[in-house]
Amino acid sequence: MSDGPGDAAPLRAEALAHLHNHRVMTLATVGAEGVWATAVFYVNDGFDLYFLTAGHTRHGRNMGTRADIAAAIQEDYRDWDDIKGIQLEGAVVMLAGEERDTAVTLYSQKYPFIAQADAPMQAALAKVNWYRLRPERLYFIDNSKGLGHRDEVDLRG
Repeated sequence: MSDGPGDAAPLRAEALAHLHNHRVMTLATVGAEGVWATAVFYVNDGFDLYFLTAGHTRHGRNMGTRADIAAAIQEDYRDWDDIKGIQLEGAVVMLAGEERDTAVTLYSQKYPFIAQADAPMQAALAKVNWYRLRPERLYFIDNSKGLGHRDEVDLRG
């Protein structure tokens, strides 16, 4: 297992491609009721990840009291050697104003069915909170390079 930084540019490009080509991330949060995990659709702009959720959900309440969370993005693989994915930790913020509008636009571009949702769904979408998860540490897992192989992606540049 290589937990250190990999070759920066190709590794960053591979991690960004993985983010772009996937849709679901599993969030890990903690709050008054303990730890919690949930899957959400996301869209990325670089390494920033945007998603929506209702504030009354357990993970929504957790994020309201503790901004540091973790997430994982991967497929449902059949063979260990095929596993590729991302593990990350970072800070989440609820969006407002122009940044919220940008997140909604990006999300709608990735998920065009949002614009085609019926009236009850549109009303529900108007009430949800929009978030940005900005990773502080990100690892790209690639078991084709060895079981448990992961490289840290340098997020400073």
